[in-house]
Amino acid sequence: MRKCFYNGSFIEESDAKISIYDSALMFGDMVFEMTRSFNKKHFKLEQHIDRLLIGCKILRIPVNYSKQEIIDICYKVSEINEEFFSDTDEHRLMINVSRGPLGIYSHLFKKKEPTFIISDFPLKWTVSTMGDLFDKGVNGVITNQKAIPHRYLDPKIKNRSRIHYQMANIEASLFQGDNNWPVLMDENGFIAEGSGDNLFFIKDDKIYTPKGHDILRGISRQYIFDLCHELNLEVIEKDLTPYDAYCCQESFMTATPFCLLPMSSLNSIKISEGIGNITKKILNQWSKNVGVDIANQIKFFNSEHKAEKGNPTPYSFKK
Repeated sequence: MRKCFYNGSFIEESDAKISIYDSALMFGDMVFEMTRSFNKKHFKLEQHIDRLLIGCKILRIPVNYSKQEIIDICYKVSEINEEFFSDTDEHRLMINVSRGPLGIYSHLFKKKEPTFIISDFPLKWTVSTMGDLFDKGVNGVITNQKAIPHRYLDPKIKNRSRIHYQMANIEASLFQGDNNWPVLMDENGFIAEGSGDNLFFIKDDKIYTPKGHDILRGISRQYIFDLCHELNLEVIEKDLTPYDAYCCQESFMTATPFCLLPMSSLNSIKISEGIGNITKKILNQWSKNVGVDIANQIKFFNSEHKAEKGNPTPYSFKK
């Protein structure tokens, strides 16, 4: 049985439970990070922990561990669980930090403290439906559900108050056809982000991405900037309208679990046939840098692990 780190102890996953009075359950008051590995080596772990700690700092969630202690615990969790992973598996760490039980219920607890959990499960659970999308591409669906402006709840803080993402996912799932993923607009009518991924558009060999105001500034988004610098490709942050997207020759989404997926159409209006040349060039460089053929690995996960039908996931809501 896999184990997780829970408030200072390593316990079995099935025993890791939070109180019904926890602030995470009451308010969605929780900061989190989810990482992945390549060849069992954690990728950008330090950057994920940095973002976690900044979120806790802004939301005033006390953390009883230093950055290095959290990193060390992450490695320890993976080490403990390695025997439950096959040779071809990758690690998917999930770090959740909440304020803990609300003060008005403190008399029910011997010790009132933040809830701090680090768990580890196979990456294939998350990406096992995505293999074909590297060839077919995603259809982006502009939803009525908008991104939240940073002056209300700053989306740069990766938090569990994500009902707007959920509503966008459900709305996109009602769109005709398959492989529909939401594209959220900001309050001014500019493209913002997906529901857990960042967006890029390519025209005349230049790469465009929405400004970082009302979006989660993803770790993978930043790595795309790094890859483009490595490949001598120009990346421009600017306000983008749907019209700008329709005029592009390529588009892609990026996020930690799948790294990069082509968005071949927007509202079923074709942008490209599958994965475009520049998108493929970026993906190939990413694969080269980490020593893993990213697309083929996820295609292999498709054949190895079949996701359960009928239950909502972060990326699919159709039964």
